[in-house]
Amino acid sequence: MAAPLNISFFASSLVSAYWNGAATYYRGMVRALARLGHRVTFYEPDAYGRQAHRDMEDPDWATVVVYPATEEGVFSSLEAARGSDIVVKASGVGVFDALLEAEVLGLKREGTQVIFWDVDAPATLERIGTHPADPFLPLVPRYDMILTYGGGDPVVRAYRGFGARECIPIYNALDPDTHHPVSPDERLRADLSFLGNRLPDRERRVEEFFLSVAERLPRRSFLLAGSGWEDKSKSENVRYIGHLGTGDHNAFNCSPMAVLNVSRDGMARYGFSPATRVFEAAGAGACMITDLWEGIGEFFEPEREILVAANGEEVAQILERLTPALAAEVGRKARARVRAEHTYTHRARQFEEIFSAGSARRIGRLP
Repeated sequence: MAAPLNISFFASSLVSAYWNGAATYYRGMVRALARLGHRVTFYEPDAYGRQAHRDMEDPDWATVVVYPATEEGVFSSLEAARGSDIVVKASGVGVFDALLEAEVLGLKREGTQVIFWDVDAPATLERIGTHPADPFLPLVPRYDMILTYGGGDPVVRAYRGFGARECIPIYNALDPDTHHPVSPDERLRADLSFLGNRLPDRERRVEEFFLSVAERLPRRSFLLAGSGWEDKSKSENVRYIGHLGTGDHNAFNCSPMAVLNVSRDGMARYGFSPATRVFEAAGAGACMITDLWEGIGEFFEPEREILVAANGEEVAQILERLTPALAAEVGRKARARVRAEHTYTHRARQFEEIFSAGSARRIGRLP
């Protein structure tokens, strides 16, 4: 086992998934790191009503520090993190991101590495690529490393092109303790279900791969969950249930015949960016239909462990030929694959390999 690390993590939230799509990624990674003996302090701002919409108490596998969403709160938390072995600034904290990205670099010293962990690399790269005056751009080479939760070689090449010392993807994964098969819930029955918040870079693709399919197949039932879709035009066979807490995600994945994955625009363009919910659904044994993106085969075998559609018409075709028996078989194979190769224990061990003493990838020893 690698020597235990003291890790300080600045990110959106560990204890609330409210308007916080990265929550389960953080939880899976931090808990797996703790199980390997590492100590994590997670600093999150009291912002966007997240603390009022917690879906978990402070865990025993991390120290959670909720700081006021003020400059004073930021600087106080940075001072508390001083002396850590690794300091992480994640993208998308939501408040004072630019301040944190600059000031966290002041914690670098002998024995302390400062890394940027990008949970939305396509958006970050497109932003700094089109805005040369973006304050984050000159900071990229100053970080000891860039980690991402997706993107593959296209993201790695792009970050290196902006001067990153190193860029390594640590992909989303499954925590088998939190996402697993449960009994179906009659409230969540449907032929096809989709869970996702309404975001500008996702809305058009949800229209194509989900809402238009519902219009094509009036005899099929569809279930839509997530925040922000209240005033969106929907056909009569679409039920909308609003925000769905993480405690209901297993039932959501186990109750319909199939669940749909729709990538955000940037992630679809870069490829190699499976959403967290892909692994969560697979862990529950769900039959998944996904939009087409490069790199799917690196994670699941198409037509055997996941069903792939290039457009809404192909989603409709898949749904028309899908039977409960076939769906159950696809879900069973997906669950076996994800448990064998894509758990957060696998990802935490990758993290250890990157940062363990003597590793060839250790910052300062890179060719």
